[in-house]
Amino acid sequence: MLKPYEEKLKLIKSEVEKLGLDIVEALEVCLKALNERKIENLKNVEVSEKKFLIKSNEIDNLIITTLALYTPEARDLRRMVAFLKITNEMVRTAANTKDFAKMFRRSYSEDLNTNTILEYTIPLLKSALLSTKTAISIIDEQEHSKVEEKYQRVIVEESKTDDLYLMIEKNILKLITQKLDLSKEYFDLLSSLRRLEKIADRSVSIASLLQFAKLGGDIVQS
Repeated sequence: MLKPYEEKLKLIKSEVEKLGLDIVEALEVCLKALNERKIENLKNVEVSEKKFLIKSNEIDNLIITTLALYTPEARDLRRMVAFLKITNEMVRTAANTKDFAKMFRRSYSEDLNTNTILEYTIPLLKSALLSTKTAISIIDEQEHSKVEEKYQRVIVEESKTDDLYLMIEKNILKLITQKLDLSKEYFDLLSSLRRLEKIADRSVSIASLLQFAKLGGDIVQS
């Protein structure tokens, strides 16, 4: 039978993981819509920023209460501090996911060069999804070497999103010079893609916090 403190820690870990998996699910809905060229299906992305904020506050209160009751030390204290920061990162990631789906759906149209847009957007979204999924998977990872390996994988995917965003930005600016009357749509689209880059940035922060919780050392924030 688990001790009361361990029960609390297990509950906190489970609730944080649920938040992360909800984001992963939403990003998977986005990817399916783009792969199938059914952009209208982005309206099915169910990410309520308000619900995430409420749940995040509930988890934070649970963490603070647990800290006050049990005054954990060393590794256990690191875990609590990490989870307290991770909930904020989750809220920001959820907001970026919601904004991407909404903004991309509104700005995308057949008047634009859809082939070029999807050629870069799909891999950009895949990297944002993979970085998020990998970061969340560290929550349940016990092996120190695997924690480090997954952290490095998140770094690689985040770097990919930077490169892909720069490539699509360059291509969209070229398209704008060819069709100035569509410049607003292209710029709005670009703004939506920026959200995917930010999602990958948040994944690095989450992975870094989890690495700190499990291995110690310094926290690298994006």
